[in-house]
Amino acid sequence: MGSITNHHAAGRHAAEAVNIGVLALQGDFAEHAASLRRAGAQPLEVRTIDQLQHVDGLIIPGGESTTIARLLIAYDLREPLIALGRRGLPIWGTCAGAILLAEEIITLDRPALHLMPMTIERNAFGRQIDSFEAHLEPGPFGSGDIPAVFIRAPRIRSVDDAVHVLLRLGPEHDHEPVAVQYQSILATTFHPELTADTRIHRHFVEMCQQRARPSARTNARTGEAHATLGRLG
Repeated sequence: MGSITNHHAAGRHAAEAVNIGVLALQGDFAEHAASLRRAGAQPLEVRTIDQLQHVDGLIIPGGESTTIARLLIAYDLREPLIALGRRGLPIWGTCAGAILLAEEIITLDRPALHLMPMTIERNAFGRQIDSFEAHLEPGPFGSGDIPAVFIRAPRIRSVDDAVHVLLRLGPEHDHEPVAVQYQSILATTFHPELTADTRIHRHFVEMCQQRARPSARTNARTGEAHATLGRLG
């Protein structure tokens, strides 16, 4: 995984603008779109394979994981997403989105994407009434604690050695991981889009910029995406 840097220059993001899709089938996709704009990216709501062809990365938002899993199949997006994720398209899942990215999911009766080698458990902190907020040590994201909102949140029970743990809860939760990255796949069990802090969104924007840069010169990514989606569509 490349180094994580702070992004203070809005001009840099404007100069290297990327289109980041937000899966808009269910959940809080509008909040992610607003955070992406503040982070210097152009959000695009994604509901079709055609829209998926025009993004440099994709966010799978929080919501109801079983519903989103069902809708991915209904909209014929599951297989294209798996193919593009395996080819390196940056994908970030928050809460329900993180659940769908996991290789092994406890108590999910729908097929997921299986793009990150980790085991995750749905609703593991309890019901809606057990939702809470925490302040996380910033780790690689600069200085100052990161506010984190946990709503019927999943818990990451285990990760493969190749998965980088970016953020953890405090000692009251045994320092369990809540933000992890595996190659171009990012997962957070909390909701960064529900706070004013855009550091994790900016990190994902940079992930997308890094992948888009060589493609801007060669147009290779666009051809690859069209070829992949053409076979699966």
